[in-house]
Amino acid sequence: MPADTTLSEANHTPIEDYAIIGDTETAALISLRGSVDWLCLPRFDSSSCFTALIGTPDHGRWLLGPADEATTTRSYRGNSFVLETIHETPTGKVRVTDLMPVSDGRADVLRRVEGLEGTVAIEQELIVRFGYGKVKPWVSHHPGHSEDEEVLVAIAGPDMLIFRGDRLPVGDEGRHRDHFEVKAGERYDFSVTWVPSYKPIPAPLDTDRRIAASLDRWENWMSHCTYNGPHAEVVKRSLLVLDLLTDSRRGGIVAAPTTSLPEDIGGERNWDYRYCWLRDASLGLESLLRAGYIEATLKWREWLVRALAGEPEDMQIMYTIDGGRELAERELDHLPGYANSRPVRVGNGAVDQKQTDVLGEVMIAFESARDLGGQESQQSWAIQAALVNRLADHWDEPDNGLWEIRGPLQHFTHSRVMVWAAFDRAIQAVEEHDLPGDLERWREIRDLVREEVLAKGFNTDKNTFTQHYNTDEVDASLLLIPLIGFLPGDDPRVIGTVRAIENDLMRGGFLLRYRTQSGVDGLAGDEHPFLACSFWLVSAYAKIGELDKACELFDRLCDLPNDVGLLAEEYDPEEMRQVGNFPQAFSHLTLIGAAYDLHEARIASNDYPNEEIA
Repeated sequence: MPADTTLSEANHTPIEDYAIIGDTETAALISLRGSVDWLCLPRFDSSSCFTALIGTPDHGRWLLGPADEATTTRSYRGNSFVLETIHETPTGKVRVTDLMPVSDGRADVLRRVEGLEGTVAIEQELIVRFGYGKVKPWVSHHPGHSEDEEVLVAIAGPDMLIFRGDRLPVGDEGRHRDHFEVKAGERYDFSVTWVPSYKPIPAPLDTDRRIAASLDRWENWMSHCTYNGPHAEVVKRSLLVLDLLTDSRRGGIVAAPTTSLPEDIGGERNWDYRYCWLRDASLGLESLLRAGYIEATLKWREWLVRALAGEPEDMQIMYTIDGGRELAERELDHLPGYANSRPVRVGNGAVDQKQTDVLGEVMIAFESARDLGGQESQQSWAIQAALVNRLADHWDEPDNGLWEIRGPLQHFTHSRVMVWAAFDRAIQAVEEHDLPGDLERWREIRDLVREEVLAKGFNTDKNTFTQHYNTDEVDASLLLIPLIGFLPGDDPRVIGTVRAIENDLMRGGFLLRYRTQSGVDGLAGDEHPFLACSFWLVSAYAKIGELDKACELFDRLCDLPNDVGLLAEEYDPEEMRQVGNFPQAFSHLTLIGAAYDLHEARIASNDYPNEEIA
């Protein structure tokens, strides 16, 4: 995406036109024009108060941007999520700084407008709607914390938003507007703060101090990064996205901060991703570990122990941000959806699915942490061992698979491979880290699973592994076979699988997850290339020694993030637009993994020219 874009009005802002700010407990999406169109407070999985992203402006937004046509550029300041946007009009230039202060125990959005050149007319519109755009609050003026301060207060039920600013917008019916001019050298500060409605109005923040503290926090975090290969800025931004999506108070990692951004524009493939999938969190943890963030395992491990506490058979595939188990899926009929993509869903019915692969990802992440020197707690290992023993009794049952198939249960090959990985890593924990476990039984099952996968999950006529045991279709998840060590990269069966996936799933230069036309997922409509799968292909190329193809594909993929380095779940190569929930942890964590796999393979093969980093 070019960084310089001329703003225009449209029914629905392109997904890639959004930037994200956050405080590591929740996040806001801000359009290129300067409209906060999505914000859930105080947590990622709370209901939204600005919902224009999947509705209309009447469902809530906070616009602060140029009143006239403008050319806009934006970037994050350094390695942070302090967003700086430059709007240039025929009459002048302004800078808008947006952030959510990190780690201060509050829920605030701070916005600053500074005049840089000439004079720019600014438009502000504040529309607060609680309950995903459905509940219109009572809005009134209140005295602030000084004699001359006045604030706007929006209140409904348990929620209260306090609006402060050097200028207060005016209006009624829950819609407040303002137009004003900003001249060179002038500065206007604004803020929105959430508190429970029974609490008093909090004191204002010092914007200069909160900007400085937020910058220090993000830069200090990034200083621990060990990556020094190509596309370093893209990789670092992906690491920062994973950190932003990790709840700093509770330890859970959300898959994305949004719900119901469609995989198929205008279709029904719209899901709520504001929860903690054990799989996604484990894969994200692996990416952070590879980049040097060993301490990242500790808080997540504590979260996992709390979430899984209880009987092993009660393990879910996902939880709420605080480890809660209730994620009942429901539809919000009052919202039209992004680009009329309905239904709009909150909650996620996949919580009740059986996904046998999940424990494999968890065990891989924890074994990686142990290999890097992370100390295993007694309670954490006891839970892992109990889960492995539970898996030993049920590993051969069909499941819904990695992609949360809502069709009939199948014996998915990827699920079986990850069952093998769960036992393999549990065995390593006993053999290499002296942890207690049923070594003999685990070895027996690991070998049995491997034999079954090679016998039933591989099509000898086509020389490829298959999506499940009852099909000759392929699935991009099969690319993980060499990545987790089930087979080496030079095995002919791995190479044959890579070729079959290239032939059957490549669309516009990027990979689909699987062919939806096969009917395996039980849903109507189609979808676009899934970015994580293309990053897996980069890693697979690196494992089988096809470094030129790996480099070419990784270079193309690194051109896809928007102007501030963010990726959605999928990419539409025909319309050249991002699709699905945004930003997506899965896309960013696989980008990191692909970068490391390719970088390490090039070093091992002495593939770097002298002028490149090695």
